[in-house]
Amino acid sequence: MGIIKVIWDFFQNQILGMKWLNELIGNGLSASGLDISNRWIGSIQFFVYDVIKITILLCFLIFVISYIQSYFPPERSKKILGRFHGIGANTVAALLGTVTPFCSCSSIPLFIGFTSAGLPLGVTFSFLISSPMVDLGSLVLLMSIFGVEVAVVYVIVGLIIAITGGTIIEKLHMEKYVESFILPAGSVDIEPPEFTRRERLTYAKEQMISTFKKVFPYILIGVGIGALIHNWIPEEWIVTVLGSKNPFGVILATLIGVPIYADIFGTIPIAEALFFKGAKLGTVLSFIMAVTTLSLPSMIMLRKAVKPRLLALFMAICTAGIVIVGYLFNVFQTIIV
Repeated sequence: MGIIKVIWDFFQNQILGMKWLNELIGNGLSASGLDISNRWIGSIQFFVYDVIKITILLCFLIFVISYIQSYFPPERSKKILGRFHGIGANTVAALLGTVTPFCSCSSIPLFIGFTSAGLPLGVTFSFLISSPMVDLGSLVLLMSIFGVEVAVVYVIVGLIIAITGGTIIEKLHMEKYVESFILPAGSVDIEPPEFTRRERLTYAKEQMISTFKKVFPYILIGVGIGALIHNWIPEEWIVTVLGSKNPFGVILATLIGVPIYADIFGTIPIAEALFFKGAKLGTVLSFIMAVTTLSLPSMIMLRKAVKPRLLALFMAICTAGIVIVGYLFNVFQTIIV
């Protein structure tokens, strides 16, 4: 067991976390005559390290996920979901959400397509919640920073929120609150095209390049904010606002996250800086979930597809789930420390 732990720690710290890269950048700055204990130089080290690390992980993960996604075009996903009923359908929809694009705005067109194709509304909402909140990318990136236990639990609770949210919407029969132009109008089943391995690799490469171009500006912004928090905002401030002494820290982090538009890769650098400055784990994870699931731009897009009452219910379910998860993680962190 000792050997396995050593191997796993090496994988988590040096492969996923790329601690060697941080040391290499620090040594390079020191060799140039710069003092890495200086705030400005420390900010530069944090910025360069996180941008390179996240870019490498991002490109690798997008390529892998896009290759997997090539097996699940909308037509095939619809057929798969159509074979299940009840909570089983919600569960499959939530799992399918893990192999879809990274941000909530990218998931809404698929949600509209699934709803128009006649899939149950609760099932499509399970997909909509899961897609931005939980994906393979978030699992790997969270593992690189917070460890495997936190990453796995995050994914599990995210799936639970997605399944529960979709089930509640299904039981309340909210179909009448979907805009009329999206209501099922009869659909023709089209057999999804079969790709060769070369075509799948080409598709994955194109998706990687396209997604990277869209996401990279948000990575720069997220890492920039993270560097600011990491090196310039006093730790006492973070602890006071988002630490254990503030019982409303989780709610505050959730509300702060809503107006921000970013995907998991742009959000985690901010969360990482907050965490290492003293913010509670659950509070940080609530921030991540709020940004990726309830961003203001995505809610504006979703309003075009659903009426205010259904939108409000969706936001209430997600917010309640995020806040509950945040407090549970905070309790968990208190117990294990």
